[in-house]
Amino acid sequence: MFLGHALLAFALATLVADWRGWPARRALTLGLVAGAFAAIPDVDVAYAAVAIDVDALNAASITQPSTFWDATRDVHRTMTHSLVVALLAGPAFGLWAVKRTGSQLTRAAGRGVSAVALAALVGAAYAVSGPLGGVVMGLFAVAGVGVATLCRIATDFPARTVALAATAGLLSHPWGDLVTGEPPRLFYPFDVGVFDGRVLLHGDPTLHLLGAFAIELSVAWLAAVTIARVAGFSMGELIDLRALAGAAYGVAAVAMAPPTLAVSYHFVFSILSVGVICAGVSTRPTAVPTAAELRRQFGRHPLLLGITFTALTGITAALVGYAAVYLVVAA
Repeated sequence: MFLGHALLAFALATLVADWRGWPARRALTLGLVAGAFAAIPDVDVAYAAVAIDVDALNAASITQPSTFWDATRDVHRTMTHSLVVALLAGPAFGLWAVKRTGSQLTRAAGRGVSAVALAALVGAAYAVSGPLGGVVMGLFAVAGVGVATLCRIATDFPARTVALAATAGLLSHPWGDLVTGEPPRLFYPFDVGVFDGRVLLHGDPTLHLLGAFAIELSVAWLAAVTIARVAGFSMGELIDLRALAGAAYGVAAVAMAPPTLAVSYHFVFSILSVGVICAGVSTRPTAVPTAAELRRQFGRHPLLLGITFTALTGITAALVGYAAVYLVVAA
């Protein structure tokens, strides 16, 4: 789930840059920047490190996802997931990334305005949500400044480009949370409710989970296809069709307890293992004729991309197989 936010922003930013005619490496770099900023809102879960009652932990509670999520309930998906905060923080992070090539006055002014804007966000969170809100927003600001600093050091993007990527990444984040838990407070600090509860994909809790997992898997596919498109590969070059054997995972629908959002680890870990196995047993020499080209552009061997596509194919086949068997059993 956390990775899905970054992958969505990465794919969308890369596709836009590619559509605008940017070189492949530059387009992918922009995608990485947007993806990094898209992951920042989930820094609010760091509160769990101090909120969990360690003395109350036991063998049973450690295995329950609710132990972690209950500890973050007061802050997760609140201030850091706000569209209002995103529209203010994105430009502030961009201003922090003003390049050294500019004048000293420009750099000082940019970082000064950035610091004031971020301090205002921390102050607003403190006023609305108390000290806890101020701490969480402070973590959010520090994480964003860290990413912006890396952008300034490791890329040649101007502050405006970083600001746009940061804003887009932050704005893209909340929507992936609508089906997996309590809805985010989209207009924090204003008391405006948009969704009364989780967006329900199906009344059956297991089918709802399968739908949510399918959405996350689709985002992973979008990111992988985006890389392949920018790199000039076809899916036929990258997928080992033997991964379709992952459909045999359908027997798990009768062999283990039906997963739900409350208890899903056994399903998630096992179906991801199917992808790992499918990719591991694949011995197909993927896209060898164009290996030099991909190394020239990205410094990577295409085998890695082929492994990713094959793993995704195996997981997709496993999901379809599981859903089909579950529907038959549940009928």
